[in-house]
Amino acid sequence: MSRPGFVLEVDERTPPVLIHRGEGFGVERFPLGTHVVYPPDSLPAVRDIDAAIALALQHPHGTDPLRELLTPSTRLTVVIDDICTPAPSMRAPDIRQRVVEAVLEIAAEQQVDDVELVAANGLQRRMTAAELRHLVGERVYGSFTPDRLHNHDAEDRANLVGIGATDAGHDVEINRRVAESDLVVHVSVVTSAIAGNCRSLAARIASYATVRDENAYATAHPGSDDAPAADRLGVVLERQVPIFVVEATLDHGDSARQLAFLGKREWEWSLRDQAAYVGVKRLNDLGPGRVRHRIWQHAQASYGVTAVCAGRPAEVRARTLETLHRQQLTEVDGQSDVVVFGLPSASASSVNSIMNPILAMSLGLGVYFNSFRGRPLLRPGGALILYHPMQQQFHPVHHPSYIDFFEEVLAETTDPATIASKYQDQFAGDEWYRHLYRNSYAFHGAHPFLMWYLGARALAHAGDIICVGADRPTASRLGFRTASTLADALEMASGKVGRSPSIAYLHGAPNTIADVR
Repeated sequence: MSRPGFVLEVDERTPPVLIHRGEGFGVERFPLGTHVVYPPDSLPAVRDIDAAIALALQHPHGTDPLRELLTPSTRLTVVIDDICTPAPSMRAPDIRQRVVEAVLEIAAEQQVDDVELVAANGLQRRMTAAELRHLVGERVYGSFTPDRLHNHDAEDRANLVGIGATDAGHDVEINRRVAESDLVVHVSVVTSAIAGNCRSLAARIASYATVRDENAYATAHPGSDDAPAADRLGVVLERQVPIFVVEATLDHGDSARQLAFLGKREWEWSLRDQAAYVGVKRLNDLGPGRVRHRIWQHAQASYGVTAVCAGRPAEVRARTLETLHRQQLTEVDGQSDVVVFGLPSASASSVNSIMNPILAMSLGLGVYFNSFRGRPLLRPGGALILYHPMQQQFHPVHHPSYIDFFEEVLAETTDPATIASKYQDQFAGDEWYRHLYRNSYAFHGAHPFLMWYLGARALAHAGDIICVGADRPTASRLGFRTASTLADALEMASGKVGRSPSIAYLHGAPNTIADVR
């Protein structure tokens, strides 16, 4: 049985605590009384992954075995979540490759000929050939490209079709191949409680118009007012299309041996871990920026698979959440005046790309802030302190709309409602952005808007947001203040939280979910 999570109260004996700072890291000595929230240890990894997959497909929840759902006349579509999860990427073979291969083997045994694969990338950028090959493996890639393995295109009118309307009266358009299938097998890796299943699948295979109407990406937290929008899409999808879900959950991931200290609690660092920390940090800090960026943005980790579950979406979802909560939930007694997040260099939309400042904002305010159950770790009106350099860096191929969003939209306002009403349709309808999304590897013109909306709840909840070590002009454009040190940040926040605030640091996020009582 893995160790449960716990809350450490900092005292005189507490060693400095590890904290991420973008493409770097350091240790911080927190004030006495700070609550450091540690996640549980990962659940044990499945020893025989192929056997676990076979068992899940043979004994699914709420439906017949996959083999019995297939006949020679079945029109089968396998929908695969894209590379945005996990971050960092999974070293080959990706678990999705192994699941897809198992599904295709069963389909071949049942003499199913009409099979296609769709990458559910939604408004994310298209995956490159190399990324698709990594996702599904060389054998599947070689057999299905170029005609039977596709990135979803949310702007391809010829390959989008309506399947009904939500109870809010909005038409739902999805990928034509998916809509016209006799069976859809959705292969997913789920690493958080706000991802996976029909809820995110519907948004990832929908048209932009559907995403816009239902605001399907604004699912900042399952308990938020925005969650029903994505749920409504999922209801329509499942009502119209037979879906067989296969979800895998992962452990926290093992870094290279020299980075093993990143996954340990600080007082458990051996002399070797301490020496590794000093050496790796020094090399990282002194290394050329381009080299450091390539290492962090293209890093891969060895993940263990903690569970594979298959069957009807709702029943699989419940079991997946149970698994995630067992290795992520830590009970916390009450909210804090100040909450600290150390943001790493990787997020769902920065894999093989760049963590631009808007993605950093979305990670901190959209993902980390919402890593809670019950109520936010931060009290209303409290201060958020983020560690991240917030450098004004954008990928020239991936981020054309992000660059203009930063330069034009945020220069005028950071208010999500104003941004949505005044600018979103303009960016989404821009023919150049649309061309780059469909034919190059750019994010959709509306993507930066949806990432900004993920932080809307935190923007409304927090009384102050301060970035430690951030580029001042960039952070200011985002609407944040900057500080050089934690002590400076606490001094700046004292007008909102007083001189002796309660402080919490969410260690190991996003693998830590604060169960706030």
